[in-house]
Amino acid sequence: MPKADRQFITIISILKAVKMIQLITRLCSELPPVSEATLHEILQAERSSEVHRHYMQLPCMHSIEYGNATNNGQCLSADFRVVAWNLERCLDVNASAVLLRQYQPDIVLLSEMDNGMARTQQRHTTQALAQELDMYYLYAVEFLELDLGSEIERKLASDDFNCKGWHGNAILSKVRFKSAAMLRFDDHGHWFSGQKVGNHFGEARIGGRMALLAEVATSQGNLLVVSTHLESNVNQNLAYREQQMRTLAQACQQFRPDLPVIIGGDLNSGNNLADGLDHRAEPLFAAMEQVGYHWQANPPGVTTHQSRITLRQDRQQKLDWFCAKAIQCSQREILSAFTPDGMPLSDHEPILADWVYPK
Repeated sequence: MPKADRQFITIISILKAVKMIQLITRLCSELPPVSEATLHEILQAERSSEVHRHYMQLPCMHSIEYGNATNNGQCLSADFRVVAWNLERCLDVNASAVLLRQYQPDIVLLSEMDNGMARTQQRHTTQALAQELDMYYLYAVEFLELDLGSEIERKLASDDFNCKGWHGNAILSKVRFKSAAMLRFDDHGHWFSGQKVGNHFGEARIGGRMALLAEVATSQGNLLVVSTHLESNVNQNLAYREQQMRTLAQACQQFRPDLPVIIGGDLNSGNNLADGLDHRAEPLFAAMEQVGYHWQANPPGVTTHQSRITLRQDRQQKLDWFCAKAIQCSQREILSAFTPDGMPLSDHEPILADWVYPK
């Protein structure tokens, strides 16, 4: 066989061995809503993985919404600040903006952000928060919620219906985004099919855990920032979240090879494992170190507590993390999610890290 043919076959074999990850890159100024007819159809449908995969093709599940700020920021300085926060629906946009404004973050990585939910007065909480802070935003749907939520959330509801029913991840930035992508970790829909989560049945919803990736410019070069939310319902499977993080690392390399990466969010580390196990049992930490990431931007301390929605007295876990590659942290801190008068804005504390772009 000629040498050129052997080389060609080798290249084809390598390409077959490396499975490309599907990334969603469609951007829009407003996500397309789900029609009432389609929503009614979903509510009447069989609760199975096959049916769920069909509805995962809804346009709102395959698009990223972007919004502009009034400033004309183009690039961050080489020293910049990132906050990651699971805002637990974002019940109070204004108070959350006041808290964030104190710390002047350049990037905010958000999860559990409502859009068109009765429990948050039908507000597009990401858009409203971005406007309060005069920041650009990206928003993607993690779940299409099929009901009003828990009993507590129903009491908070302004209506007996959801205008849009979206719950998702977001990224806020003081500068324009260069590019963006969304990674969906799964499509089988164990929430939709009614599997148990801990000691209760999961919420009725279309969707699954995901990550939102965004490229931003600094004065020294471009950077990839990622907002993610890993699965809570792992049925005591220690490999579940590890595989999600491995997939995310591969997606980052595929989307923007060789850029410094900062991942931030609620990794649900230790959630719903066997009795007595916490985040220290998770293999995801070592797995990410094996592919060049570090966890240096995380101080000791728990990041969760009781809130207006989550009433568990024992809500003391370390779920929220920064994970980074090819960039170093100069300062790190777990902030308080409480207002000055003692009201919790979320069941998660915001985490903060200052970064220095490599020269």
